[in-house]
Amino acid sequence: MPEPPTNREHKATPVPPPLKRASQSRIRAWLQARVRERVTLIGALYLVALLLTGLAAFASANNLLFLILSAMLATFMISGLINRLGIAGLELDVRLPEHISARRTTPARLLLRNAKRRIPSFSVQVVGVEDSVFTTAVYFPVIPGGAELETTLDVVFERRGSHAGDSFQFSSRFPFGFAERRIRVLMNREVVVYPCLDPQPGFDQLLAGIAGEAESSLQGRGHDFYRIRPYEPFESARHVDWRATAHTGSLQVREFARDQDPLIAIFLDLEASFDHWQWFECAVEACAYLAWQMTARGARIHFRTQDWEILTPLEDDVYAILRYLALVSARGRAIPLQNDLEPAVAIVFTAQPGRLDELAWSSARILHPGCFPAPGARPDPARRHS
Repeated sequence: MPEPPTNREHKATPVPPPLKRASQSRIRAWLQARVRERVTLIGALYLVALLLTGLAAFASANNLLFLILSAMLATFMISGLINRLGIAGLELDVRLPEHISARRTTPARLLLRNAKRRIPSFSVQVVGVEDSVFTTAVYFPVIPGGAELETTLDVVFERRGSHAGDSFQFSSRFPFGFAERRIRVLMNREVVVYPCLDPQPGFDQLLAGIAGEAESSLQGRGHDFYRIRPYEPFESARHVDWRATAHTGSLQVREFARDQDPLIAIFLDLEASFDHWQWFECAVEACAYLAWQMTARGARIHFRTQDWEILTPLEDDVYAILRYLALVSARGRAIPLQNDLEPAVAIVFTAQPGRLDELAWSSARILHPGCFPAPGARPDPARRHS
């Protein structure tokens, strides 16, 4: 005998929310990677006219209307084919300068190449999407077959760090504007952006104080003759060599060898709580600004954190410091910084100044949230820690 039917209910297995979100993300990414087409207003009106013409042709059985309908259908199909051929085979390349600073306008070279040898592309627009720094749309009227066109854009990176994965979108409405065809491409290129090198509130006063201390620590200007060179604007006239000036016909200056270049030690304490995150970002920018400005003035820089240190220009140039500061991040806990140097000037950026009291930092300029505020706070002058 057959078994009696059971009252089992077949319930669908629920999809876990994370798995469901992952599936939706993959579907969305797949759709975005494909060619997308959007019907324009002109295309919508053309489709309405095409539909009305078709209804009239079938209702009246008029051969002329059928000829007009055929021509309209052929025009619509040819427009889509030409649009697809025009936007296909385009290759994009973006070239940025080697050194990029945050919040500074940076020129970027945008190169668009048509890989089709004989078929040109017309009316192509390129724009960055999905939080890309390339927000300005670039329009190319015509791209000959096999040609490469180049244009320059001004971009601004708002934050320091590593930037990768800029998305771009090609779009074209050629030839008749019935539809706008779009293609998205992803540029998998990593760009390291340095901290902002522009002075923030309090930076200029800090730089002036450090430069003054460095100059006062040197024992004179030096008396060994080095060379005669052309006069530079705003230099002192007391070192002008009048005999060389009369001989060459232009102002010449006697330059003396300095006994030693000042050594500026910059210490960055990586221990900072979440409440001091904004101040830590300000400290990172201050370190970059001081290293950049003092290097331009000929000083030697000894930069140190808990896990990295460098002496410029002996071991590397100032860009090594900027690259490190571009990627550094605060920590919840780190060992205290040690002072075993004898620089002309020592600057310490720390969010926890209390733990440095027992160490040999009495001669250093210690900057902390109480005396060196983050942007938005009132910039009080930095004071020494005692």
